[in-house]
Amino acid sequence: MSDIIGITMGDPAGVGPEISVKALADMPPEDRARTLIYGNLATLEAAKAAVGIDLDLADRVVNIDYEGAPLPWGQLSPVAGDAAFRFIQRAVRDAQAGRIGCIVTAPINKEALNAAGHHYDGHTGMLRSLTGAKAAYMLLASDRLKVIHVSTHVSLKEAIARATTERVLATIRAGDAHLKRIGIAVPRIAVAGINPHCGENGLFGTEDDDQIAPAVATARAEGIDASGPISADTVFHRAHSGAFDLVVAQYHDQGHIPIKLVAFDTAVNVSVELPIDRTSVDHGTAFDIAGKGIADHGNMNSAIAYARKLVSGGKK
Repeated sequence: MSDIIGITMGDPAGVGPEISVKALADMPPEDRARTLIYGNLATLEAAKAAVGIDLDLADRVVNIDYEGAPLPWGQLSPVAGDAAFRFIQRAVRDAQAGRIGCIVTAPINKEALNAAGHHYDGHTGMLRSLTGAKAAYMLLASDRLKVIHVSTHVSLKEAIARATTERVLATIRAGDAHLKRIGIAVPRIAVAGINPHCGENGLFGTEDDDQIAPAVATARAEGIDASGPISADTVFHRAHSGAFDLVVAQYHDQGHIPIKLVAFDTAVNVSVELPIDRTSVDHGTAFDIAGKGIADHGNMNSAIAYARKLVSGGKK
């Protein structure tokens, strides 16, 4: 596996260009030499001027041109949405060819993406389509809490329908394999219930007994240290306190709310089960501050650090 990290610049009108150049400038020379930015050089130069950084970008950028670059900061545009897609598309092709070891994505704007004719619900669906992957799971990782989701960008009604025994079991397996890969020999996995108090023996619904409990039992029979279903109102606190290495959340908000509460600026979004590696910042394009040079790149640094861990086999 290549040890080169490929940062995709994200929406050209958002904060992605700024946090990308800030992160590159922060790196020691040996890490900078193992990093590429997939984006537009003129936009990155404008971002560099906005943040006041003196940095030679010439040999660190895979340049992809688009009409009107650099575009005005903070303005939603289908041109920007198409450019963001093409940055990712090129990085995926290079990852598939082994030229880079992990993609780190800066934020895209879903409205701009769809206005450009690329109809995806976000990065994960796009990456699944570009790679032909059958499944991909969103894992949010912080120092003290990690969460993997059975479903993400669907309605709550659809999320309940998707919490089948097969899908919950597949999510448990994916989380277990990923944590082993980053150096946790026997991951302790907690599976959150979907109903209040896991249904209270059928009083508040039977999905926990009928769909989730059998998945946990099968995982345990396979040798996975899985527990649950555990009531969602306690399981995240227990995991954050050190009882578990990973929580399987049944739907988007169940997993996102606790991790954004405890690690809003540092949590990393990781795509699990894709044929390529990808990490991401866990924030949006922030059009309101784009081009002002004030965007915080701490989350980008965290995403890059996690990517380095993946390409080094969990050693870094």
